[in-house]
Amino acid sequence: MQLHADLDRTMDKQTASAPQGSHDTPPETEEFTHWRRNLIVCVFGSFTTIVAMTLMLPFLPLYVEQLGVKDHAAIVQWSGVAYGATFFTAALTAPLWGKLADLYGRKPMLIRASLGMAIIMSLMGMAHNVWQLVGLRLLAGLLGGFASGSTVLVATHTPKERCGWALGVLSSGIMAGNLVGPLIGGSLPPLIGIRSTFLASGALIFITFLATVFFVKNERHPGLNKKGKQRGSWAQIADKRPTVAMLVTGMLLMLANMSIEPIITVYVAQVVDVRQVTFVAGLVMSAAALGSILSASYLGKLADRLGHWNVIIGCLAVSGILLIPQAFVTQGWQLVGLRFLMGLALGGLLPCVASVIRHNVPASVAGSMLGYSTSAQYTGQVVGPLAGGFVGGHFGMREVFFGTSALMIGGAIYNWILRTNMVDRAPAPSPGGAVEQAAKDR
Repeated sequence: MQLHADLDRTMDKQTASAPQGSHDTPPETEEFTHWRRNLIVCVFGSFTTIVAMTLMLPFLPLYVEQLGVKDHAAIVQWSGVAYGATFFTAALTAPLWGKLADLYGRKPMLIRASLGMAIIMSLMGMAHNVWQLVGLRLLAGLLGGFASGSTVLVATHTPKERCGWALGVLSSGIMAGNLVGPLIGGSLPPLIGIRSTFLASGALIFITFLATVFFVKNERHPGLNKKGKQRGSWAQIADKRPTVAMLVTGMLLMLANMSIEPIITVYVAQVVDVRQVTFVAGLVMSAAALGSILSASYLGKLADRLGHWNVIIGCLAVSGILLIPQAFVTQGWQLVGLRFLMGLALGGLLPCVASVIRHNVPASVAGSMLGYSTSAQYTGQVVGPLAGGFVGGHFGMREVFFGTSALMIGGAIYNWILRTNMVDRAPAPSPGGAVEQAAKDR
């Protein structure tokens, strides 16, 4: 364990120990001066944009009906298409925005995303038919991405010894938006109407746009030298194994979260009174998010001390183990408690995934690689419900928990083997306990 922690700490020094003038090294003394203020704006902006993206969940079918769709099956189908459209285009464009962030700076990408989202959310409240709504949802995924852009900014312009904690705080803000959004979407439309709810969310995001313009430091960005122009992002990474492992881990995280979603209501109906099904199902869905909100910053801070990869392996293993008893619950409170504990474990994954990528790629391609990580997570978000629904419908609901558990534990084993191989190949620790210079490039 000590050797693992030593290796992580030495890996974290990769950028700081690069040769003077290297394009891989951000000027820490200048760019880290305002990292706390940047973090505050990024957390606020990520929270508001995620709230805007998720608040439509409770009333989306009603809005689709208002837009002229009358058949019940068609309403359900169009609601699914409209909601999923954003994630589809966001997954496709995340690497592009990350690349542009590497070239032109992180702040311009946040300005683009916040202004674009403010306009698009307002236009959604003015849609005249369902095709316009779907088109605007596609544009929201194409032009949005404030949360993923914030991850790039925080990961690359926070002191490395505080990176895990800062990303944990940001992750808590993102997950809080996912939790609060549907609550606002369920309570606000009856008071001001559905269309006015969209306009209000657009106005809130416009405040994020103003905060980004005036308060986020316009940091210097590494840019690309001639060598960088001749080589792609992946070609600039000496050891691609950590990055690939983090892409797989991010996908597993979202798959584990979402694979249970399609079957929760039906599964809860087997263990609680029919009159309590929707209430308990809502608690089950919220419990994991609440646990992640509470644990993300703590686990990120813990990872800064013990090593990000150690925390990733532990979180994957614990969440995989916690999935097994969920298949045998006999009462609703048991499932709520287990999902809450699983959320506590999963809360440490996203900050640590971003930290490992940040510490193992040149600063000039960090945005691109974190963009690929976002795409991998969206892939898990799409594949998870599809796989969970298929397995639950054809093999049984318990098998969904077993299958997801196997994937999580397999991910932990994969990360542990890769981590161990990298430690074994690194030179022996120096008398002071640190791994030699060769290990820092891992």
